[in-house]
Amino acid sequence: MRNRAFTPNALPGTKAYSKRLGFTPNILLETKAYSKRSGFTLIELMLVVIIISVLVAMVVPRLVGRSQEARIAAASAQIEAHLATALDLYELDNGMYPTTEQALDALMIKPGSSPVPPNWKGPYVRKMPIDPWGNPYAYVCPGVHNTGDYDLSSYGPNGIESDDDIVNWQVTQD
Repeated sequence: MRNRAFTPNALPGTKAYSKRLGFTPNILLETKAYSKRSGFTLIELMLVVIIISVLVAMVVPRLVGRSQEARIAAASAQIEAHLATALDLYELDNGMYPTTEQALDALMIKPGSSPVPPNWKGPYVRKMPIDPWGNPYAYVCPGVHNTGDYDLSSYGPNGIESDDDIVNWQVTQD
């Protein structure tokens, strides 16, 4: 009798071999999986790129300009809360605000110029205040706009005094 295991119909990887064994070995299943086409077609890849492009086109315009708005809000918050509080503490301790010549440096280092603060208990801020655009805040005391107090402003993104400045003498209404 002829050995069926070596006939061309019963070679490993063929249906006859699997039928003779009574089951399909894992090696044959793996071989079939690898032999099938794998990967994506060019059309499928193009569809994914188009869908992502459409989503980006819808989202990006909403985000443009938000960083500038965030910087303006940060400068306003620094002027109205952080620096205002530090200057008020300075005034409570010394009975006066720093002069224009002493500027905001007086919040970090005890001024040596006249009038020397009698009860300086600083520093009143942890680091020298700069606006979100990297420029120092403009400080004038006594103020031109706030005659009883001080004027504090950021010149904004352009760095020069103009209409887009963030200031402590105008109340913004939303």
